[in-house]
Amino acid sequence: MSLSKPSFLRTSSALAALATFGLAALTSQSAHAIDIDAGDYTALPEGTNVVALYGQHAQRNSLYARGDQVKGNYGLDSNIGVLRIIHFTKIAGYIVDPQILLPFGELKAKGDVAPVLGKGSGVADAIFAATVWTINDPANRRYLGITPFVYAPIGNYDRNKALNLGENRWKYALQVGYIQGISEKFTVDLAADVTAYGKNNRANTAGQTLEQNQSYQLQAFLRYDLRPGIDLRAGLSRGHSGSTKLDGVSQANTGNRVDKFQLGTAAFITPTTQVMALWGKDLSVSNGFKENSRINVRLLQLF
Repeated sequence: MSLSKPSFLRTSSALAALATFGLAALTSQSAHAIDIDAGDYTALPEGTNVVALYGQHAQRNSLYARGDQVKGNYGLDSNIGVLRIIHFTKIAGYIVDPQILLPFGELKAKGDVAPVLGKGSGVADAIFAATVWTINDPANRRYLGITPFVYAPIGNYDRNKALNLGENRWKYALQVGYIQGISEKFTVDLAADVTAYGKNNRANTAGQTLEQNQSYQLQAFLRYDLRPGIDLRAGLSRGHSGSTKLDGVSQANTGNRVDKFQLGTAAFITPTTQVMALWGKDLSVSNGFKENSRINVRLLQLF
């Protein structure tokens, strides 16, 4: 969840930087709203409805600056859920799936940063999206979809708290996803996206305005069908979050490059009910917390 980040030094100034930035982007990454799961860009028949419930637990036990680990005891755990509702319809001959995603959960700092960052919980910003499929070729397992996203700032947000589920800013993303069957058993899923950010005019206790440059992400999955309805899947992604400004002043090292890996399985336990489970971790991080472990689960119902 479908669930989406600051400048650090080796002393107490690292904690001050964390609190100043507010970790707005970290919340978005935790919810994984722009991350895909393998098969997401499969176009379903007109009239199909989907309800999916996502859950993720992630642990972060290290902090990085300029690609180097910061010495100290820094940690952040997150428990994020997403309710996703999708309807497939047809417009001008194209399959389209208007949808809404409602993230919720909690963030909790650990170790030396716990007194500064504390914790945050509640609902995150609502996400509205709709994929338009320009290629819909089920016979050859070939699909191409384009998805605009709009993030509405309705989530829990308090400028006096460092950790918030809401971001107090509008966000806009555009993603392109492609699926290609490459043999009877193997399928490749690819996706690329860009995210643009509105201003947060209450970014911290001083009431400063946060601006952020665009973020980008590339994702790839390889699926292997064990038998109809059951697959193994592995994925890699590279993301780069844009650097930030506070009241027009550039914040050094706030851009973050993240490479991550995940491995798991998905199975239809009935013709209309699918369960998915994935384990993953960050392979490298340039600035910010590094996830040493995450578990994603999803329950999906077709009707």
